[in-house]
Amino acid sequence: MLKTIGADSIESLIDETIPSAIRLEKPLNLPNAVSEYRFLEDLGRVARKNRVFKSYIGLGYYDCITPGVIRRNVFENPGWYTPYTPYQAEISQGRLEALLNFQTMVSDLTKMEVANASLLDEGTAAAEAMTMIARLRGKSARDANVFFVSERCFPQTIDVLKTRADALEIELMIGDHSSLEFNNMIFGAIVQYPDESGEIFDFSDFIQDAHKSGALVAVAADILSLVLLMPPGEFGADVVLGSTQRFGVPLGYGGPHAAYFATRDEFKRQIPGRIIGVSVDSHGNTAYRMALQTREQHIRREKATSNICTAEALPAIMAGMYAVYHGPKGLRAIAERIHSLAKILEFELSKLGFKQTNSLFFDTLKVDLGDHLADKVRSIANDAQINFRYIDSRHIGISIDETTQIEDIWQISQILARSIGRDYQIPNNVPEKIEVKYPKKLTRMSDFLTHPIFNKYHSETKMLRYIKSLENRDLSLNTSMIPLGSCTMKLNATTEMIPLGWAEFSRLHPFVPQDQAQGYLQIFRELESALCEITGFSAVSLQPNSGAQGEYTGLMVIRAYHRDIGQGQRNVVLVPSSAHGTNPASAAMAGMRVVIVGCDDEGNIDLEDLKTKALQYRDTLSAIMVTYPSTHGVFEEGIREICTIVHDQGGQVYMDGANMNAQVGLTNPAIIGADVCHINLHKTFSIPHGGGGPGVGPICVAAHLAPYLPGHPLVSIGGKKSISAVASAPWGSASILLVSYAYIKLLGSRGMTDATKYAILNANYIKSRLEKHYSVLYKGKSGRVAHEMILDLRQFKSLGIEVEDVAKRLMDYGFHPPTISWPVAGTMMIEPTESESKGELDRFCDAMIAIRDEIKEIADGIADINDNVLKNAPHILAEAVSDNWSHPYSRAKAVYPLSFVKSNKFWPSVGRIDNAYGDRHLVCTCPPIESYMSEVS
Repeated sequence: MLKTIGADSIESLIDETIPSAIRLEKPLNLPNAVSEYRFLEDLGRVARKNRVFKSYIGLGYYDCITPGVIRRNVFENPGWYTPYTPYQAEISQGRLEALLNFQTMVSDLTKMEVANASLLDEGTAAAEAMTMIARLRGKSARDANVFFVSERCFPQTIDVLKTRADALEIELMIGDHSSLEFNNMIFGAIVQYPDESGEIFDFSDFIQDAHKSGALVAVAADILSLVLLMPPGEFGADVVLGSTQRFGVPLGYGGPHAAYFATRDEFKRQIPGRIIGVSVDSHGNTAYRMALQTREQHIRREKATSNICTAEALPAIMAGMYAVYHGPKGLRAIAERIHSLAKILEFELSKLGFKQTNSLFFDTLKVDLGDHLADKVRSIANDAQINFRYIDSRHIGISIDETTQIEDIWQISQILARSIGRDYQIPNNVPEKIEVKYPKKLTRMSDFLTHPIFNKYHSETKMLRYIKSLENRDLSLNTSMIPLGSCTMKLNATTEMIPLGWAEFSRLHPFVPQDQAQGYLQIFRELESALCEITGFSAVSLQPNSGAQGEYTGLMVIRAYHRDIGQGQRNVVLVPSSAHGTNPASAAMAGMRVVIVGCDDEGNIDLEDLKTKALQYRDTLSAIMVTYPSTHGVFEEGIREICTIVHDQGGQVYMDGANMNAQVGLTNPAIIGADVCHINLHKTFSIPHGGGGPGVGPICVAAHLAPYLPGHPLVSIGGKKSISAVASAPWGSASILLVSYAYIKLLGSRGMTDATKYAILNANYIKSRLEKHYSVLYKGKSGRVAHEMILDLRQFKSLGIEVEDVAKRLMDYGFHPPTISWPVAGTMMIEPTESESKGELDRFCDAMIAIRDEIKEIADGIADINDNVLKNAPHILAEAVSDNWSHPYSRAKAVYPLSFVKSNKFWPSVGRIDNAYGDRHLVCTCPPIESYMSEVS
């Protein structure tokens, strides 16, 4: 490889790639690597420091049962957890169908017309609802700036709303919904259904009053309760949101869990995040793809509806599969059983003299213990390894879940009996099921999950085959390399994934007392310490649960710092024109004004333009957002000068950590001159992409920013002057932090540094092989690239060949296409990562070279300019075996273009998809297949 590159050694290659001024002078001060066996042995001892009590805390988190067929074949299956976001729909049909199932489930249960394919968590979904409603204000209501929040919403949701509202200068009115009088200053409201203590309210009059005044209403709803309760869509809600965690997704000490978000059809172009839609392919077949505003950040930038570039795809798929497996009857049985157990508990406690204060409830009781009994109950419950929610000195909350058994009801009753010195006798006759009785106005009458997909896979055999059939339609890392620029699709080692299923990690409620989570806390401390050593910074917040969330959090911390030192007027963020689209979108979300800085012909930040704008905005400059190495795949020589220019004018330097895997062990953000950096743990530190999430985006900060790291209303974390929460759970997607912790332990200082070197080696090897055939758009001073590179395909437009044609043709060779048309239209950005062998790199290069030859055939007149292998790609099996083959090239050329393809052929399940048709005829739920196909015909 070095010979091909023209380098004497890997060390000399690194010297030619990374500027010497920012190189680390000594190795990372981290422990040596351990073997996989030793790691799991050691981690087992740490895990046992977590004490798994039976938790009845509720507040949006509930223990549940993950069906074994879903656990083994989705949650633990690399065919599901290693694919990339389904931007290339032709090779993503399996997970797109699974996500469409999720959307259909949400729409059915909420009775809303359109749902997205998940958000990060319930708190951030509520914040997205507030900002969407704010965008929907009519011209006559632009002065309305008050958003009402029911005091009965979950406390963590209220805290996240505070953070988002503060940045956007929205005034929150937090109070009792029953006494609210709407006026022309209130543009929207949010209520909880059932509320934080379990009480169920009829919100129909509240919503009617809101609508009369021109306000819109969001309802945060427990999705399982909607099986029994009237869905919010039927009593007038404009947005319905919540968590789908209790649909088979482990607690995981707070995440990852898929939030849902549903709204009216008229608002579909304002809905945040991803929407999966139905379209057709080039053969007229039904096909799925991401619709509407998908990746809109790269088009609308700071004017985007949100900064969301990821979702919780894997947890959403699990939740959707849970609904498919159980079906409407199964879900109703689960919900009725939970409610019955709660009713039995209410009755048993009433016999002991305890009053349950909720007049109507689904699964949660608020129990009045009398004066000063809470501490006594807590002591007895702790001895029994049980957690309740301790509301105040006389009230506790008890939330029943899917795992609760009748024996648990007796145990709870015994605990409360002991607290008042009473004996408790287990009753002899208890009904298996208690009839559900809610007032008619609160009872669900409508059907749900009527589509055949939710009514035919209820045996394990059928479910297993359905899951496998979808998996076979997706290209994932267990098929071939996924060489996506700026996305770092690397190996997700099996040993890193194993602990996610351990009960000590998967069954902890995020709000348990911290003495029950000492194993997790040790892991957090060690991970934070390692990330500080790697980045050169002083402190870390693990709370942000996506990369874009990390961007937002970093800017909010900078904002808090400037306010605290009396510089609150600083609100301008400089963003290079080459930046990730989420950068300007995150800045807008943080209440900042975005000013674009140009790039020069080499793709570097234009220093003169930067100097001019930094000086122009010197009194209001808050920060610059830089990516390093640059988005163009080059270590910019002027990076330190860039930081100095901004610092000299009073600004801070925010570094986007998307390309951190080209820094680890060789340089770091602190030595470069940054003040804060978010890290995509799902990129550099090996958390799987899961087909579009989960992700984690912690921020690392210099000492002067540490006091402002985010806090949480229920758990003591963050800095001394912390901003309010940015996510629902204290440590965000806590359970998957185990993956990055394992990655660091297994590689150690030397291994992580070697990984960085090999990522740079692999990228330069591909560059050296392909630059004889394609133009490489940007290179460093020595002609090297960083960990990724950009091929310029614009020269082929004269032959009718677009970059998309090359991308689709790569599918015929068995590869996922690289990133296309970003950051430069008509280009292809390739990142091989350190995980790939020379053999795999060569196969990819051979495919790209063969495609270049196919383009040459068009140029030479050998191939038809309209009917050729590129314009018709990808070729599907049904087409290849059809009796009708009308193309001027052979079937073999179409589907087996190189010999290695024959031995490991991946067949795209659909032909090229008509994206425009899908947006013109938007269908975001499982369509009635027969009627839909007749419409297409």
